[in-house]
Amino acid sequence: MLRTSIACAEAMADLAGFDAIIDVRSPREFAEDHLPGAINCPVLDDEERALIGTLHNVESAFAARRRGAVLVARNIARHLEERFAAQPKGWRPLVYCWRGGQRSAAMVQVLTAVGWPARQLEGGYRAFRRQVIADLEVWPAKFALRVICGPTGSGKSRLLRHLSDCGAQVLDLEAIAEHRGSVLGALPQSPQPTQKRFETRLWWALRQFDPRRPVFVESESRKVGQLRLPDALIEHMRAAECIRLQLDVGARVRLLRDEYAHFEADVPALLRQLDCLVGLHGHERVERWKQLAKARRWDDMVRLLLEEHYDPAYRRSLERNFRQSAQALEIRLDSESEADFARAAAILAAP
Repeated sequence: MLRTSIACAEAMADLAGFDAIIDVRSPREFAEDHLPGAINCPVLDDEERALIGTLHNVESAFAARRRGAVLVARNIARHLEERFAAQPKGWRPLVYCWRGGQRSAAMVQVLTAVGWPARQLEGGYRAFRRQVIADLEVWPAKFALRVICGPTGSGKSRLLRHLSDCGAQVLDLEAIAEHRGSVLGALPQSPQPTQKRFETRLWWALRQFDPRRPVFVESESRKVGQLRLPDALIEHMRAAECIRLQLDVGARVRLLRDEYAHFEADVPALLRQLDCLVGLHGHERVERWKQLAKARRWDDMVRLLLEEHYDPAYRRSLERNFRQSAQALEIRLDSESEADFARAAAILAAP
């Protein structure tokens, strides 16, 4: 008889073997973080979960279970009709809740009664979270990292994209964190994920890599926006081989204007972000940058920001955190064009 539960380590080793990963937690729990590729089929939604918790605390555990059973049964029936009705007999889902308790057990009981070989993740999301934390402590050391260095606007992220297009292994931390890593780095209409979600995405990216091949990554500080990199990863990055990008300042200005065009379309948002730098540079300097922005003298403003803020900060960070960059392989680009970055990536990605 098929065992309906499965240990976390065994499930992680066989994730590709499941036809679906079903998270039966509430939408709010799911939004904070979930297993890669999971779909949310809550047996209790956020309001229902709060109601059951209140009943448990105010009346009794029995009252909470009695009411909860009605809600869980109703929700599972709806998922059977709306989400699972077309699945064939051999459909093999992995089901989990917060700690491998009653919510996932209820779903698995119904699915197996239908005839599907469903499995319940032992320990639920908490077991998976422990696995992520443990793996992120040891996995970074498995890979030969190649750290792309270069001042702001030199096109580090652009080079990573072209390296990926060439088939190279790329760990794009800013893409995973949904942030460009500076005071102006927030992406419009795209809030950063939670710290847990970021770490799961990072875990998933590392899981895909072949340790026999190099992994290209951009030089970063310990935080990308509001998200903190795992200590093991940042320490391994700081000891890794560096590749230094060189691009003249005019090309850097053009590249930055292209990548941060949303600020030119929303000057008030830019002015609010520049205010964050008053503590570092004082009101007078920041006001000078703001006046250039208000006058839409974009080339002058970007060049001044590079000279007075970004370049000095980057030099200090590089000297402090990536000292091996002094012996780095230098890649000098003629322009900010995609073609020049594609040529550089082809050279670096060559076996």
